[in-house]
Amino acid sequence: MEMSYNSTGENEFNSPQNLTVPSASSPVENSVKEPCTTPLSNDTLYSNTNSPSDSCVKPLCDAASEKKSQCNEGVKYVSSEGVKCGWGAFTPACLQFFNTPKGVLLFLCVASFLQGMIVNGFINTVITSIERRFDLHSYQSGLIASSYDIAACGCLTFVSYFGGNGHKPRWLGWGVLIMGVGSLVFALPHFTTSQYEVHLPKENGMCSSNQSMPCAESVSILSNYRFVFMLGQFLHGIGATPLYTLGVTYLDENVKSNYSPVYIAIFYTAAILGPAAGYLVGGMFLNIYTHIGKQMDLTPDNTLWVGAWWIGFLGAGAAALLTAIPILGYPRRLPGSQRYIIMRVSEAHQLKDGSQEMASDPAFGKTVKDLPRSLLLLLKNPTFIFLCLAGATEATLIAGMSTFGPKFLESQYSLSASEAATLFGYLVVPAGGGGTFLGGFIVNKFKLRCSRIIKLCLLCTVTSLLAVFIFFIHCPNMPMAGVTQMYDRRILLESSLNLTAACNTECDCLREIYSPVCGSDDIMYYSACYAGCKKKKSILDSGKTVYYECSCVLENDPSGFAQAIPGKCTSSCERTVLLLFMFFVIFFTFLCSIPALTATLRCVSDRQRSFALGIQWIVVRTLGAIPGPIAFGSMIDLSCLVWQDQCGEQGSCYVYQNSAMSRYTLVAGIVYKVVGTVFFLLACFLYKPPPPESLPGSSDALENGNCVLQENKSSLQTQAAD
Repeated sequence: MEMSYNSTGENEFNSPQNLTVPSASSPVENSVKEPCTTPLSNDTLYSNTNSPSDSCVKPLCDAASEKKSQCNEGVKYVSSEGVKCGWGAFTPACLQFFNTPKGVLLFLCVASFLQGMIVNGFINTVITSIERRFDLHSYQSGLIASSYDIAACGCLTFVSYFGGNGHKPRWLGWGVLIMGVGSLVFALPHFTTSQYEVHLPKENGMCSSNQSMPCAESVSILSNYRFVFMLGQFLHGIGATPLYTLGVTYLDENVKSNYSPVYIAIFYTAAILGPAAGYLVGGMFLNIYTHIGKQMDLTPDNTLWVGAWWIGFLGAGAAALLTAIPILGYPRRLPGSQRYIIMRVSEAHQLKDGSQEMASDPAFGKTVKDLPRSLLLLLKNPTFIFLCLAGATEATLIAGMSTFGPKFLESQYSLSASEAATLFGYLVVPAGGGGTFLGGFIVNKFKLRCSRIIKLCLLCTVTSLLAVFIFFIHCPNMPMAGVTQMYDRRILLESSLNLTAACNTECDCLREIYSPVCGSDDIMYYSACYAGCKKKKSILDSGKTVYYECSCVLENDPSGFAQAIPGKCTSSCERTVLLLFMFFVIFFTFLCSIPALTATLRCVSDRQRSFALGIQWIVVRTLGAIPGPIAFGSMIDLSCLVWQDQCGEQGSCYVYQNSAMSRYTLVAGIVYKVVGTVFFLLACFLYKPPPPESLPGSSDALENGNCVLQENKSSLQTQAAD
């Protein structure tokens, strides 16, 4: 028996007149006695017209013969008067246009876009600038990046458990508000520190005698601002916690189950486009000097340059504060949402002792005493556990590469920080965004069940594992005198620096001044001083500076020009192959993100979905997102060739060894992808679906659905008017 719906929109609230009434021969018609007009506890009356979306007050299933009896009363609609959009008593009619699943999706997409742009875009883009401005090591910047996940783990259990049974839009709205405040806090150090000063001698780093540079007393003090950055990240983590737990379940329970993967995919696609926009916009801001309007004899190509890293956080923070206002106005449930909850067929993993039925109790999960039992049910679900572990392995690579991906490209291709961030943004937009949306589309298009969804995730992980082997390829370091080779072009085998040679002995160069120049001999030098340059001139047309009479360059330049220009030498390394395979790694990694999330939602009971997502995010962040940036940062530090030296204090890294960086990335990629493949394989093998009679289309499924309808009746009655 099948009911057809003549609706004007896929998720619109259908009026009772739009339903096709079953024929006279249908057994359902014989069961309909008379309309119900019994009021709910909140004085909301049922509609007098029969509908498959809600129940009347009388039981649909007799406890003594729950699989044999039919409904004694027709199922009814709940009035939508109590589910208006607004703030308190202020519910203007114009706002009800947005009181739909598409309206919720719009504002949640804006919130997830801003979260991705701030946390995974701006922060990852400005890492190099913050390290340079505040004298931080890579592991310290990795700790700043991980502070977001540390804070989220601390409140995920509380938010997912109580928020899952509470007013989700209010939790979401306050979360976005806190996230906006965190963004403003993150920009605070720019306004509380003294102006960034580049200490250069009068000769601007050229060869001269008796050079000196006073030690800055604020070297150790500046690094303490990492705690302010960590505070901002803590607020980001607290604010974003409801977004990817309660936001996902709020969308899922307010749309049809077959459309849910598409809505969630759009939501996550916005979250992926956010970091891409953050890389692009953040790269543009880094081309502006950190103190706007101040004239400096530096260019963005200079390694001492610090861009306006703080502008993006101010703008995104203000936008987040504004976005929180409409989200706070949404009701607990959207009009017509009861229909989609009732029509959903469970695909929860079946435990041997059948204890998953405990979660079907309407009173379950309302109090703190049910928290241990709810957690135990999830821990007894092997499919859920292995999906969480697989997500953790994927999150480690995503967090590590998103944090240090721009730095990887900057080192491999000898780019500036802004160029590397922009290039990484161009890579993430089609790969991450396209993969995320396509994953949800595939699940919806082919109407995949839970077991096939997990197999799809397994296929994507294996494919991305094969693409990881591209990191066997790396771009060689640009020749750098005294670092990668001797001044006479011999390969430097020792790990220690040897910047001094006969051609610059009399220059009295300062080790503290790292301002690389590219000589006409296609060799990089630590600075114009170490290149032995004695004079400089400015080209008025282009505004660039040219150093000449460079004694060290003259030894290796047969043309006799002996010139050098500021900045790194341009790398001739082929980019296409490496970037193409990096695209495939990112694409297939994100392609399985929405299917894996959908499988998580389906392998647990409906009442545990928010809590299950919260526990999953705790596992993902504790085992993946938190150690990921720290591990990658420490790994990258191991490949450092030249450290910043400020009066004996070790600062950030100036030059990395490309081969070592690629080698460490390859090992990490293979290990985590193999482990992720094993976890998806175990999740697929151990999944036990419900019996065949509970699948859609069977008569038992209809009866079971009616029973679920009766079980959810009391909760719908109490929540309809919120």
